Amino acid sequence: MIVPFLWMISTSLKSSNEMYMFPPIWIPKQILWANYSYMFQNAPWGLYFFNTVKITLFVILGQLVTSSMGAYAFARLRFPGRDAMFLMFLGTMMIPYQVTMIPIFKIIKLLGWLDTHYALIIPGLFSAFGTFLLRQFMLSIPKELEQSAMIDGCGYPRIFWHVILPNAKPALTTLAIFAFMGTWNDFLAPLIYINSDRLKTLSLGLATFQGTYTNQWSYLMAGAVIVTMPVLIMYACAQRYFVEGITMTGLKE
Repeated sequence: MIVPFLWMISTSLKSSNEMYMFPPIWIPKQILWANYSYMFQNAPWGLYFFNTVKITLFVILGQLVTSSMGAYAFARLRFPGRDAMFLMFLGTMMIPYQVTMIPIFKIIKLLGWLDTHYALIIPGLFSAFGTFLLRQFMLSIPKELEQSAMIDGCGYPRIFWHVILPNAKPALTTLAIFAFMGTWNDFLAPLIYINSDRLKTLSLGLATFQGTYTNQWSYLMAGAVIVTMPVLIMYACAQRYFVEGITMTGLKE
């Protein structure tokens, strides 16, 4: 699994001659850091990076808020039609994105959000998977904690904020990682909705760069490293919470 990443890094530091040598070499004789500077000189990668970070942060924050509130309602509150509503909500996960892509595009066009970041942020604020993930985790939180808070006079909002959320940190971190990876690596949505170069994300900018410099694999691999490294760093820093959140979400049905 690691070999493609190592090859990507190795290729990003090679010259054109070393890329096509056979047998291939892993460590370049001359490390060319200039490939990275060339990428930044010929494309506004700083702007692409800013756009991607902005969109990703808004989507992560939105999913944490909406999914946690929805999960708390489905896991802890009792109201008529709760289970049926949850099944319908969960059923949306079975519909492929390709089926809803055209209707969503028409809605976004009707709202005047084409070629804006609203088209990438607003639909991503809600996640059926995130709600399901957090609901399963919240079911594992002892009810005695809620009952103790109720005895102390706490209502549902305070219980949600002071009892449920602090105990759901592993699942919230897991959802944040999933949202980060999905938004950061998303290529299809920016390709559909974004036309202006100043609004492009890293993945879309890399695809545009590939069309311009098709044979310059060292430059393309340098761009791929730029796009990939934040995801690897994010996962490495939060892997403990990620594994714990995935493990704990299946304790109860």
